[in-house]
Amino acid sequence: MKLRIRGNSIRIRVSKLELAQIAEAGSTEDEIRFAPAAALRYRVDVKESGTVEAKFQGSLINVIVPKSEVERWLAPEQVAIEGRQAIGDGTHLRILLEKDYTCLAPRGDEDDSELFANPQKAPTPRR
Repeated sequence: MKLRIRGNSIRIRVSKLELAQIAEAGSTEDEIRFAPAAALRYRVDVKESGTVEAKFQGSLINVIVPKSEVERWLAPEQVAIEGRQAIGDGTHLRILLEKDYTCLAPRGDEDDSELFANPQKAPTPRR
């Protein structure tokens, strides 16, 4: 998974394997380590119904999505799940879960074999 935080928004991008884990097992998790005993964990969990929400407890960012949204997200044309969560004082947290697509330009150090095929990438010509 890839995590992006900017202002009052959080974006998580998932690979094909991670989306399958979310759909089949009901969750997936990753982390970034800062030291042996210091990590920021981020997790996606599925719930039976309700709305998209995010929680932050200890060192865990937990994004929770309803099962119906995940089922819709499995369709090839569905790119993302989006939600807004009130956080007080009239402000909101924007929550976005996206399929992670291959980059249009090659990145030498990144394995993109588990990513979704980029719909903007021109097909390879046949000979």
